[in-house]
Amino acid sequence: MTDSNRSAALSVARTGTALRTPPGQDRKARGTAAPHQAESRTSHAPRRARGPLYAALDLGTNNCRLLIARPHEHGFRVLDGFTRIVRLGEGVSVTGRLGEAAMERTMEALKQCRNKLRDHQPTRMRLIATEACRAAENGPEFLRRVKDELGLELEIVDRRTEAELAVTGCADLIEENAQGALMFDIGGGSSELAWLDFRGGRPRSQGRMSASIRSWQSLPVGVVSIAERFGGVDVTPEVFEAMVSFVSEHLKQFRGREKLRQMIAAHPVHLIGTSGTVTTLAGLHLGLERYERQKVDGLWLKSGQIDDILRVLLNMPFERRVAHPCIGRDRADLVLPGCAIFEAIRREWPTERVRVADRGLREGILISLMDADKVHKRPSRPKRRNANGG
Repeated sequence: MTDSNRSAALSVARTGTALRTPPGQDRKARGTAAPHQAESRTSHAPRRARGPLYAALDLGTNNCRLLIARPHEHGFRVLDGFTRIVRLGEGVSVTGRLGEAAMERTMEALKQCRNKLRDHQPTRMRLIATEACRAAENGPEFLRRVKDELGLELEIVDRRTEAELAVTGCADLIEENAQGALMFDIGGGSSELAWLDFRGGRPRSQGRMSASIRSWQSLPVGVVSIAERFGGVDVTPEVFEAMVSFVSEHLKQFRGREKLRQMIAAHPVHLIGTSGTVTTLAGLHLGLERYERQKVDGLWLKSGQIDDILRVLLNMPFERRVAHPCIGRDRADLVLPGCAIFEAIRREWPTERVRVADRGLREGILISLMDADKVHKRPSRPKRRNANGG
């Protein structure tokens, strides 16, 4: 897809919404969680913030995530955050419907998000749902229930918007001298890819980075759907290769596939990955005893290092994956399906380095809302009056 076709900027300026409180429910603040860096659920009194507050919620196939922030210098400072693995899309690839247990788990997580939004009362927010609600027959019905019971109005975004938001959220991790980048976001039910081409110049602001998308694709495969198709507990090398081949068939539909290969061969281009899969690989590479975002976000991984990590993971029994501090029980059956998606991308467009991003849709939403409100625009200097007062 050409730049001219991408000229329609994100429509987030029109989608900031206010939190609606259901009848009979109090809007009074009841305490907030610790700052996002720790993603803690420990409650304490909310701090007063200067200036407008913004909120972004991303309800995906696997995770429910919330960020609340205020503008700070040329970016934003996170005041509160929440993340929980809910597996909303569990079984959707088989039944075509959201399951009762998955919806109950998600409702509990959304209640926590609702409470935090009440506490902080953001000026503007955007609450989105992605592949699970897009694909499930009862996805819209579930979101109506969320609105009726919790007062949260979530919008199901299309795949193009999802890709654009991910690009916006990760844009400042693209190397300055790069002529292009291939950004990928491995999700639970779908995976988004966006080819950024800067040979005609780079946008001045991070919020307008989507204008540089030359081509994009949303794969109808994610860690949950791959695990349900091939299994994720006992993954032999043969099963892993079958996963990679399955994803590779989808990549053949990427518009500009060969031109991107040519660009990688002739210009400085790198991959940038935003997903639990890539951040998990980074944690394994660093040998972290517990996951530390500040060490992972922005990390560069060389191709040979990724090969080594994948080799270790393929030889790691399921029980060891469960016990590993950077994987855990919630991700133990999903990490290798995610690695298969990553490996298919690497084989299709091999680059020497991959940059790891522990950020994505929520950050993209916040940046887009703030950009639309021009909160970082410097005030113009007052005109100097002349002697006649004109």
